[in-house]
Amino acid sequence: METLTYWTAQFSSFAWGLPLLIVLVGGGIFFFGYSSLLPFRYFGHAIQILRGKYDDPNDPGQLHHFQALSTAVAATVGMGNISGVAVAIAVGGPGALFWMWMSAIIGMATKFFTCTLAIMYRGKDSAGEIQGGPMYVIMEGLGTAWKPLAVFFSLAALIGALPLFTANQLTQSLVDVVIYPQGMPEGSRIHLWIGLIMAAVVAVVILGGIKRIGAVAGRLVPTMVVLYALAVGYILVTHASDIPASFQLIFKDAFTASAVLGGAVAELIRTGVRRAAFSNEAGVGTAPMAHGAAKTDEPIREGLIAMLGPAIDTLLVCTLTALAIIVTGVWVDSEANGITLTLQAFEKAMPGWGANVLMVCVAIFSVTTLFTFSYYGTKALGFLAGAKRKGLYNYIYLAGIVFGAAVPIEAVLNIIDGGYGLMAFPTMISAILLAPKVKAAAKDYFSRMAVQKSSPDS
Repeated sequence: METLTYWTAQFSSFAWGLPLLIVLVGGGIFFFGYSSLLPFRYFGHAIQILRGKYDDPNDPGQLHHFQALSTAVAATVGMGNISGVAVAIAVGGPGALFWMWMSAIIGMATKFFTCTLAIMYRGKDSAGEIQGGPMYVIMEGLGTAWKPLAVFFSLAALIGALPLFTANQLTQSLVDVVIYPQGMPEGSRIHLWIGLIMAAVVAVVILGGIKRIGAVAGRLVPTMVVLYALAVGYILVTHASDIPASFQLIFKDAFTASAVLGGAVAELIRTGVRRAAFSNEAGVGTAPMAHGAAKTDEPIREGLIAMLGPAIDTLLVCTLTALAIIVTGVWVDSEANGITLTLQAFEKAMPGWGANVLMVCVAIFSVTTLFTFSYYGTKALGFLAGAKRKGLYNYIYLAGIVFGAAVPIEAVLNIIDGGYGLMAFPTMISAILLAPKVKAAAKDYFSRMAVQKSSPDS
């Protein structure tokens, strides 16, 4: 296992070097400024779209706006928000949350551009079915000369879409809370058995395709966000006096990195950006694949819907997790990492039942993520090998659940971080090159909306 951890760490470090940070952060800042804050100014309009005001069953696509957002959020609001935040704080200290916030804000602009493009430049797979995602944006928007970039993205997506992290952390939480709360005996193979059971449950849903995934996600996502918010809300109410000091610590540590990294602010920023990218996937390219399946012929509408993702995911859910960890003080007293650290925070705040509450949240978060990510991998394989073969990825995915459940968290994080990093390059490059097309489409769309709003018949 040590050899696996070492080589996966090399892979992750290669993918997350300075060039990626420049592309991901620099590109996000570019989108933020180039948009003239336009998507942020129409936040209310985005909510109206989400509520179904503009839905048309005759529009092309496979999912309604709400289902598309739910599918994307089901993938992003998952273990990255519960254990990924814990990893960020354990590695970088409370200041990592500040850089996650900054990444999420520019990530909202990034998602507006990348997911608008996913509708503007939808293509067709070998079966003639409409598809969206960075690989199709590259082919339809930049031309066939850019196909190597589309192939590169799809190959990286085969790695990035694997369910390793979620399977690993769900397994660990089950072992810590349900099966062996007093400590796991040596030689136990319980991780492997849990992985096999999870794979069997997930197979029932993912083998039914995107419509079944979207329907399940649409039911579970609102429930899981509300339940988790209520649980953390209780912790914050009972530790209300510690909240101001916690925010002060977050802001102070963001520019000193003194809590854990001893002044290495650049490394702290990288930690925050990596965990934010894992949390909300802005610029990575997975969300455009989900939003590209939306039933709409108005690209800007889907871009506005997608913009809501990082707000829900990082600004809300990740902040709740981080505050629970910080106000309870477990990040100082414990050497734990990942889901175990969050479990300790819940149990300290709610002795005797906190871990069980988190376990319910973890189960819902994990299941929705496990259901959704397979879709991304099948789309990538469908692009590379043809629509008839895309379903083969589901079996690779199911094997990944078993593998992820059994290996160390460090190796899992390295593999997924590396895959995400490689996916971001083609996603961001194509989006930057096609940004003028999005800006022109936005100007046209909002002009039409203004005329419609001023019309006596509207």
